[in-house]
Amino acid sequence: MAHAWPFPGVVWGEYPEHSSASAAQRRGSQLSLAALQSFAESVLQQGTIAPAAVAGRLQGLPALVPQEDAWLHEAAVLATSALTHTVGYVPHRQQLMAARALLDERLAEMATGEGKTAAIALAAAVAALARTPVHVITANDYLAQRDADALRPFYERLGLRVDCVTQPMDAAQRRSAYRANVTYCTAKELAFDWLRDGLARASDLSALEQRARRLAGTLPRPPVLRGLCMAILDEADTVLIDEARVPLVLAQAAGGDEESGFYRGALEAARRLAADVDYRPVDARRFVLTDQGRARLAAWPAADHPLLGHRAHREAAVELALVALHVLERDRDYVLRDGEVRLVDETTGRAAAGRAWSSGLHQLVEWKEGVPGTRRNSTMTQTTFQRFFPRYLRLAGASGTLSEARRELRQVYGLDVVVIPRREPWRVQAAPLRLWPDSAGLWQAVAAEAAAVAAQGRAVLVGTETVGHTEALSAVLRTAGVPHQVLHARQDQEESRLIAAAGQAGRITVATSMAGRGTDIMCEPAVLERGGLHVILCQANASARIDRQFLGRAGRQGQPGSIRRMAAADFPLLRRWWPERWLDFAARAGEGEVLANVTLKVAQARQSFTTRYERVKLSHIAESMERDLTFSRQVHHE
Repeated sequence: MAHAWPFPGVVWGEYPEHSSASAAQRRGSQLSLAALQSFAESVLQQGTIAPAAVAGRLQGLPALVPQEDAWLHEAAVLATSALTHTVGYVPHRQQLMAARALLDERLAEMATGEGKTAAIALAAAVAALARTPVHVITANDYLAQRDADALRPFYERLGLRVDCVTQPMDAAQRRSAYRANVTYCTAKELAFDWLRDGLARASDLSALEQRARRLAGTLPRPPVLRGLCMAILDEADTVLIDEARVPLVLAQAAGGDEESGFYRGALEAARRLAADVDYRPVDARRFVLTDQGRARLAAWPAADHPLLGHRAHREAAVELALVALHVLERDRDYVLRDGEVRLVDETTGRAAAGRAWSSGLHQLVEWKEGVPGTRRNSTMTQTTFQRFFPRYLRLAGASGTLSEARRELRQVYGLDVVVIPRREPWRVQAAPLRLWPDSAGLWQAVAAEAAAVAAQGRAVLVGTETVGHTEALSAVLRTAGVPHQVLHARQDQEESRLIAAAGQAGRITVATSMAGRGTDIMCEPAVLERGGLHVILCQANASARIDRQFLGRAGRQGQPGSIRRMAAADFPLLRRWWPERWLDFAARAGEGEVLANVTLKVAQARQSFTTRYERVKLSHIAESMERDLTFSRQVHHE
């Protein structure tokens, strides 16, 4: 038990972490559902301990260290009592089952509304009582701040300090926050802080030498983190699967006025080229110049620069400019906000602050949109979540949708999934899938159904794929005079407030993808009396798991609700995997036909297989690169 829970010190080192990003063999006890239930019931049978008794029994915890099961049980009893005192309700059995699974380094699937926040807090508190620094990963800064503030009395009742890390904080503030027993933060802020620590560390010094220099104050700056001891991820599938391959690049500004002029010239040259004559597509996101296209570049004056004037570099820049012109779309791939180009996260639909395309592509899009150009970034170091999170000595997480990715999560991260049963039966009515010939007809149908359901005094939540789709549907609703709220990448600061209000009677909320995850939709009593929340999903996601994330908004905690899937034959996913004649035929088949379901499920299955293959392939490539880099550092050290 003493060595099972890592913390900075002599045993685990000053900066504990796995040295390799390959999938670790997790030490979870693999308790069965029956055993998890027995643990939860045993804890609840202890009843709520008085606050004064909690303080006294906390002092006796170290005596139980040699008996891990007894220690975990006692710590869970104390945490449950503290939560009851401070939050005002006794955690239910499912939350304690999930907490125990998290402590066993597993992923707990909990249905929407079953109380993941409390389950994670219980697990984090128990781990922190074992002296392990815990990082709780949330979807955004707002949720990190909200949960840390709301749960502070709970942690303090156990003698623990909780804090949060948000984007505006400087290094000193972050260092203080990470010194807390439990720190709430986003995955991106955490990963970037780890990258910065890596740059600051003297790579040619041993751990002992680094510690000696740190104590002597001769290192450039102390690390911000205390290592990677334990992380618990809320919405774990979003981080570990959907965003797993997104490059997290720590960069510094490079280039100058001459380079900016070079990219402007590349964009102008690309605008003069003709499709299928001067260039042709390689795939859906790349182009290559033809011989005639290369010849036409002679009209673009060559720069008096060894790199910018090089033929191959000029051609590559023009091919990249074609991507900026013909592939990347405003309100789908990026939005314009405050005179800046901000990327849209394809999974969450949120504007990704601080993220930029590399190799000059971001600057090309800026010139395309006529906004002030920024300087190209030069990469200093980078990682991905798929490479970063396996470095944690203990890793766990929770989400409402994990079982579909069970195999991949085990293969890549060494994590097993346990499905926590619902407290109440799911009382949601599902209407058959309907496929329309085009998006224009789809938006008319969605607007009509949303207005009809809202007129019954119910609440309606509509999910779309892109910002453009959101605005197209919003325009139809406005034309029809139907009041509604829009939530997409341009309004991410208000997303939690908007999504929380989506359960009001007669309210229609149109949301991009999974915007607002982490915030419950609380339906008004009048809405529940009339049938509950009605969810309309009008997008074709690459994964059925992502569809279930959105549809799972209906029927939380056994409440009534209904769901409806509506799609159009011109959606990119369907057009990628099916010929146009088949899509026309399936769209004409009408509502409830098997063809519509087969069309969507086959497209999702093919896309999911392709994506999974690419993830595994990139993982192997990254492992090979890491081994080469490690070998290079060892040779340099010798």
